[in-house]
Amino acid sequence: MTDAAMTLNSADNIRKHWGWFLALGIIFVIGGIFAIASPFVAGLAVTVVFAIVLVWLGIMQIVQAFSTKSWGGFIWQLIIGLVLLAGGASMWFRPVVGAVTLTILLAAVFLAKGIFQVILGFQMRPQRGWGWMLTAGILAIFVGLIIWASWPVSTAWAIGTLTGISLIFTGWSYIMISMAARET
Repeated sequence: MTDAAMTLNSADNIRKHWGWFLALGIIFVIGGIFAIASPFVAGLAVTVVFAIVLVWLGIMQIVQAFSTKSWGGFIWQLIIGLVLLAGGASMWFRPVVGAVTLTILLAAVFLAKGIFQVILGFQMRPQRGWGWMLTAGILAIFVGLIIWASWPVSTAWAIGTLTGISLIFTGWSYIMISMAARET
């Protein structure tokens, strides 16, 4: 399939599902507003959710290790599971300390997210609204760099505030893409 055919197919798909893009954008904006309004709570919420995921993954890894005990990698699977479980439990019981640690991970996530959004923005070109995705990607990179540079001092406000800003811009990019697709 040629690039022109893929772009046309993508544009048709976006046009067909513009309402979903609009709904996704609105949800991102609302989430961003809540995060900015209460940044410390948002930061702790992110930390607690991440802790729950780590605990769950640790338990699953341990179960997997015992279910394949005869395999030579049993001890390594068990160790990985215990590390995930211990890390998640420590974040659960000490979420502020977990938030400090999670801040550096969040910086890396925003940097990666931004890079891929920039790539997506260029791939969407010449679709109307592609610049909004590019802008959201550049902003995400900027947010990642701010988080990284201010770590660990600004953990109390950085996770919630910067996450909220990025969510709003990402939501706005989806809203603008949906509006552009609806007009064509």
